[in-house]
Parts: sequence; C-alpha cells; structure tokens
Amino acid sequence: MALHADVAGLLAGAGIFDVDVEEAVADEHVRSAAYQRVVSVAASSRSRDGDRAVVATILRDPVELVSKTAVVALVDRVAVKAGGPAEFRRWWAGLLPEIGRLETVAWREFLRRRVHDWLFFLSVGDGHVPSSEELARVTDWMQRLLAETSSSLAVLAVLAECGNRKKTRNIARSRGGFSAV
Repeated sequence: MALHADVAGLLAGAGIFDVDVEEAVADEHVRSAAYQRVVSVAASSRSRDGDRAVVATILRDPVELVSKTAVVALVDRVAVKAGGPAEFRRWWAGLLPEIGRLETVAWREFLRRRVHDWLFFLSVGDGHVPSSEELARVTDWMQRLLAETSSSLAVLAVLAECGNRKKTRNIARSRGGFSAV
C-alpha cells in the first residue's frame, strides 16, 4: 500500500498522469521507467528544494537497484546543470541523510564515487587543471567524459599523458591535437 501511495505521489507531483500506477507497482521495470521520468522533471526544475523528498520517496522502493538507478540519474542530471562544485556539494549534502537508506554498501559507495567524479568535473570546468595524482582518483568513466568534453588544452594534455585507458588517452590526444608518443 505504501508503494502505491509513493508511486502515485511522485507521478502526481511531477505532473505525469499517463502512467498506470497499478502497473508500476506490480512491475519494477514500469516503475523504474516512471522514476526516470520523475527524475527528469525534478532535475529540470530551477529549484532543488523538492529533490530530497523525491529521493527519500524513491529510496523507499523495495527494489534497491530500481531506486539506486533513479538516484544516480538525478545526480547526473543535477551535476550537469550545477553552477559549480560548491553548489553541487551543498545539494549533495542535503541528500546524504537519505542516501543512508540504501542497504547495499556498494551502492552507497557508488553514489559517493559518482558525486566525487562530478565534483572533480565541475572543478575542472571552473578552470582547475588536475595533477596526474588527482586524475588517478577519478573513475575511468569520468576521465573519458573529460577527454570527450573538455576544451582545456592543459586538461587534455594531462589526460593524454596520464589517462587510465588507452582509449581515453587517444581521445584526449586527438581532441588536443597532440601527437602520439
């Protein structure tokens, strides 16, 4: 019964009325897709005030994989819109009490790592050129994202030299106009 109320409340709060709540409650795949739509609406809002309540509700879902996936999507979408690392850090700090609801330690750690990556990305966007040691502390996913999106030749040079994966180094070399070593 609580799941029904949670799903119905999330959908109504996001203005989504074309999802069958009964079907979403019965089928985790339908529910996951519904959460993705709710997250999209929440992330597109100018205000971050309702995010903690959305996350708290999603994390009550009985299938942790469904809830974790939705929260990661929200983190990714909010990070892309964040005005900088300080703003994103404050937003995340407001969610931390809710993240503790994830029973699986590895999923809590995955979220923390994802936030660390985004804070790194945002600091690079603010002009920080990472050292090779700093670069080694972010995931391969983040290194590749930076190689694909950074317009800083200094950042691309560090990635071309120190990226964890050959593909990342090659992308950075190509985008930076550096010759292969």
